Order: sequence, then C-alpha cells, then structure tokens
Amino acid sequence: MPAATNRRDLLKLGAGTVTAGWATSADTSRAVEAATNWPDIKITNVTSYLLECELERAFGASVSVPLDKKRDALLVKIETDKGLVGWGETSPINGARGTIDKFLAPRLIGRNPLEYRALWRSLWGANFGNGLAVGAVEMAINDLRGKALGMPVAELFGGRFREKIPVYVSALDYVEGIAIEEWYPRRAEKMVADGHKAIKMRLGRYSVKREAKVVQAVRRAVGPGIKLMADGNGAYTMANALKMADYLRTSDFEFLEEPMPQRSNNYPGYAALREKMPLPLAGGEALDSREAAKALIDRRAFDIIQPDASLCGGIGEVVFISELAQLSGIRCYPHCWGADIVIAATVQTLALVPDPHFGLPTDTPFLELDQSENPWREGLAKGQIEVQDGFVRVPRKPGLGITVDEELVQKYAV
Repeated sequence: MPAATNRRDLLKLGAGTVTAGWATSADTSRAVEAATNWPDIKITNVTSYLLECELERAFGASVSVPLDKKRDALLVKIETDKGLVGWGETSPINGARGTIDKFLAPRLIGRNPLEYRALWRSLWGANFGNGLAVGAVEMAINDLRGKALGMPVAELFGGRFREKIPVYVSALDYVEGIAIEEWYPRRAEKMVADGHKAIKMRLGRYSVKREAKVVQAVRRAVGPGIKLMADGNGAYTMANALKMADYLRTSDFEFLEEPMPQRSNNYPGYAALREKMPLPLAGGEALDSREAAKALIDRRAFDIIQPDASLCGGIGEVVFISELAQLSGIRCYPHCWGADIVIAATVQTLALVPDPHFGLPTDTPFLELDQSENPWREGLAKGQIEVQDGFVRVPRKPGLGITVDEELVQKYAV
C-alpha cells in the first residue's frame, strides 16, 4: 500500500483501515510519520505600510473638531520562505508602527508562524501592552497559519458557531456642508433601499433636543422593521446620555454605544450609567487587552462589550474576551472600523463568538460595516465578503479568505 504523503492521504488511510478492519504495523508507522510532518515555514520579512488619502468630503464623529479630511490605515505584511504571505491591519496611532518595526518584527524573523501560542506570548512581552501593534501582527500570523494549513481562520480556533453573520451599517456620520436633519433620514432610506436591515448613527455633536428630533425622523423614514443603533462617541455627560437614551428607547433603538468619555480603556462612570440606562449600553472599542476587558466585565460596565481585533491584540484576544463575556451573560459585538483586512478578520472572529445563552440564537452578534468614504474597502482585497439580505457569509477560503491588492497598497503608501 503506498505511503500517505499529506494530511488528505492520511485521512484516507485512516478511514480505509478502520472500515476494512485491518491495519499493519507498517500502516501505523506511515500514519504516525505523516501526522508528525509539520510544515516547516520560516518568517523572512515583516513590512508595515502607512496608507493615507484625501477625502472628497470631510466627515466624522460627534467629537471630530474639525471634521476629518483625511483617512489613514496601518497595514502589516508578513512574508515566509515558502512564498506564503499574511496581512494584518490596525490604526496608526499610539506608536503602533514604531512598535511593530522596532520591537515586534525582529522577534518574528526566522520563526514558524504555526507556533502561535509561543509567538503570541513573545509579542505581548515586547511592547508593554500595545494592543494595536499586536493586533495587526497577530491578524497577519493567523492569515499565514490558515494558508499554511489550508484552513479558514475560524477553523484554527476550533470551528465556527455560524455560517453567516447579521450586519449593521455605520452609515450616518456628520458630513461637511449637510445638516443632519436632511442627511440622516435620506441616508437611512438609501441604506434600506440597498437591502440593509440594521443601521447605526452617530449622535452627540449637537444638543439632545435637536438630535432627538432627527432620531425620530430616521425611525419614521425606515419604518418599524429596521434595527437602529446609536453611537455617542464619548460626547455626553451622564445626565445628557440618559436624556438621549430615553428618546432612543421611545424610538425602539437596540443600544446606545459609548456616550461618555472612554478615558483610554478605563471607562469611568460606565457601571453607574449602565444601572440607570433605559436601553442596553454598549462599549469597549478602546480596550487594549483581555485584562482590561475582564476588569470592565467584572464591573458590569456594559450590556454589550465591543472589543476590536485590530486594537485589543488580535483575533484570539477577541475570542477570549467573548468567552469571558459569555460567562457573565454579557453580549459581545466586536467593533469593526477599517479597511478590507479588518473586515475580513472580524467576520472570521464573529463566527467564533458564542451566543450569550443556550437558547435559540436571537442575540447573534452583528458585524459592523462602515459606509463612510474609504478607498480601501471593497477594493483593497479581492474575494471580499458581500452583504446579501442583511447577512454576510463566513468565507471557507484559507486564512482570512482574501487576497490583498498590493498595487493599491503601493498607490496609497506614504
């Protein structure tokens, strides 16, 4: 009988010997040899790319003063001696690029990306908790691991809970030159016409009285069947957050996200705010690690926790946080704000996030899909996900399931 030369042959050999009811010592030896033939891959290069572009129209959050006229992103490319390439993404703040180039990259050269646990520990030890830097690198390592083993990232972490993910679009931002009374209802109607079932809006730039009327106008524009969410961007005091929350509850909003200042990952006052909130309180995009998440979960600062794989240390960190949240009956809706790489990583992550209970999946976590101007969304990656009837399917391709357009990277790299 010919020797098993790869994992597929090994599986065939195993199945054949079991069903046929025979197995010689030679067969067993070949099976053991095939099983221990671990891919020998070495990381040869780690490159960071800072992308920047001018926007056609300035936009931003409630606290964007002035509104943003540029967009940026930080990408990481990890290359190997076998020609495999992995990609990660984060935000270029808090010294993320310098940490990657000076401290993390040297620790990766010559290492096998399949040594995930050892690499993870090594990355955290080198940077005093820079979750942004680790997030981008960890994402790229998982992309590599999946490609090396021929598996989607979701399967690397034990297999998916779900094949498709519901989507909410972050589509109602403050835009230069357009009053929100005109822009928000019109934009919401367009999202519904495009087939979206859930929409999030930014609030807090103007008075509660003014924006409450806009909230009501958006609800009338989309009707009762569309889910609505709101993001306060840290623009409220506790008193005004509660005032706005009352209006949101009346208009049947799903949650209010981060209405008070986040103060890095500390979120002071959020536990007290949650106790008074008339609808669920969401937050946690500023978390930089599982330690920070645990502290907030223990304080019950949120009803919905929102770690971001690109900011808190990567895919594995979000999965760990989601399990901690599940133990406390807290929902986990990972935050997602970026280009195609972050979106692809978040989709794989969402396949792994457990529901907060053992009943029917009525609280399935959503994918946040930004709709603001971004040349690296639906263009940076080939084979990207598509929204159909309010859902995205989790890809079955190896790694993150995408191929990055490196010509586009070079076009915007500075």
